[in-house]
Amino acid sequence: MSFLEPLTLFCQQHEISCRKDTPMRDYTTFRVGGKARFSALPSSVEELKVLLQYLHEHEIAPVWFVGRGSNLLVSDNGLDGVVVFTWGLSGLETVGNTIIADAGVGMNSLCRAAEAESLTGLEFAFGIPGTVGGGVYMNAGAYGGELRDVILWAEYLDAEGNLHRLERDELALSYRQSVFSAHPDWCIVRAAFGLKKGNREAIGERMVELLGKRREKQPLEYPSAGSTFKRPEGAFAGALIEQCGLKGARVGDACVSEKHAGFIVNLGKATCADIEALIAQVQQTVKRETGFTLEPEVRKLGM
Repeated sequence: MSFLEPLTLFCQQHEISCRKDTPMRDYTTFRVGGKARFSALPSSVEELKVLLQYLHEHEIAPVWFVGRGSNLLVSDNGLDGVVVFTWGLSGLETVGNTIIADAGVGMNSLCRAAEAESLTGLEFAFGIPGTVGGGVYMNAGAYGGELRDVILWAEYLDAEGNLHRLERDELALSYRQSVFSAHPDWCIVRAAFGLKKGNREAIGERMVELLGKRREKQPLEYPSAGSTFKRPEGAFAGALIEQCGLKGARVGDACVSEKHAGFIVNLGKATCADIEALIAQVQQTVKRETGFTLEPEVRKLGM
């Protein structure tokens, strides 16, 4: 028997928002992807906990955790399982120089909260389009800063719904990786960031300055997943791609940005297959022309 009807009833009984056949293109910044067979949007850690316990007890899999979908590429064939959206987890509090934020809090909201309390250390993250959960998962960074510089701890629920806390040194944060990269069945639920007192006006000015740089240099006018490739050791992905004359290269409506070669953008009707093909083309060309191997930064779901 399909898990859909019993799971739908369970969610309704626990007042957890849910949906069948969810078009993932509406929930990723690339604006591509087929339908998820089932999705749920818990509004609290407790709702998420009981949901995970149910999924585990009834052996329902696979399960994917999605924030704002800002670093995801979802298969055109969709996801034959359960997508758990975490942007309903929205708690945010400041205790002294520490900000504790739930996984669904947007990075901009986190930065604004720090600014409001005259706390410095998160300015680099202003303009990153994802959530705290995704930021911790990928050790988000920009303009010389990374979350590992300021994070104190993170909490997660395992596949059985048990809550755990990992301190900074246990998070294994490195360039675009964390301990969670090897444990996709762990769901980040909140994190704490230790900041320092600063000048509120200076903090705000720095945030505005970095946002301006993003708008000037990045193709924010088109759907994308941000930087498509990780930075290879000893070089920059965008510079290598431009060096190979790949700006403007296209497969369907997937295009290497003319503004910043490190971005693949969706000009309107790109499919996941288009983007995958263009990624492969860029990798092959850069390897042949420069010897560098480009590794995608974007996470793939359903592939």
